Amino acid sequence: MNFYSVIIGTELLNARRIDKHFDFLNKELNKRGLTHFANFVIKDDEQLMENTFKTVLADKNSVMFCFGGLGSTPDDLTRPVVAKVFTCKELQLHEEAKKRIVRQFGQEAYPHRINMAMLPQNAKLLDNVVNNVPGFYLQNRFFFTPGFPSMSWPMIVWALDTFFKPEQQPHSYTFWVDASENDLIEIMQQCPQQVELSSLPRFIEEKRKVQMYLASLDKDSLEKYYQKFIDFLHLKHLKFENIENSL
Repeated sequence: MNFYSVIIGTELLNARRIDKHFDFLNKELNKRGLTHFANFVIKDDEQLMENTFKTVLADKNSVMFCFGGLGSTPDDLTRPVVAKVFTCKELQLHEEAKKRIVRQFGQEAYPHRINMAMLPQNAKLLDNVVNNVPGFYLQNRFFFTPGFPSMSWPMIVWALDTFFKPEQQPHSYTFWVDASENDLIEIMQQCPQQVELSSLPRFIEEKRKVQMYLASLDKDSLEKYYQKFIDFLHLKHLKFENIENSL
């Protein structure tokens, strides 16, 4: 599955608030051997939201965790845009969501808070442990949560634990090389398809360094390529330092 996150909030883009959802979701995915495929941080703009959701929906392997825009104020656009993109139908009153909102707020649920019970058709509810106003999900893979971490994060953990089995963690090597990326392109080009490779250049104390990361579920392939990489470094008289490995 390809795991997407969509974080909605003009206040994040104009720096009135600092996003915390991205790091949280990354950690929860990594704990389960899952990988973040893409992240979008977007303003509360109807057309932009629609285009972003369509991009996610076009990926047949997509799973999406969406944060924000579920309230009852005019700038809370997530529910109607989701209905348009994912169901091609109007919002409808979700009776269970209505009951929870009324139970929480009584007569103060009207006339505005009750609008949060207007959900896309066939939506299922995500429990809100803070104030009982639910999030919702569609097709067991598109999850829509409030912008507040205290509300949304328990929903995300529940969804991950309920619908997605942990994957095997890849074997990996991480090491520093005293070189530029250009010095390593020849050996990087020889990386086999089953091994993930990434390089991060750095200047440390005015010296060029590259942090290399090699990972694979195939331990033998990883070890063979790692040794080939190290042999190359010895041949070129390039110093290196292992940071960690998980074999």
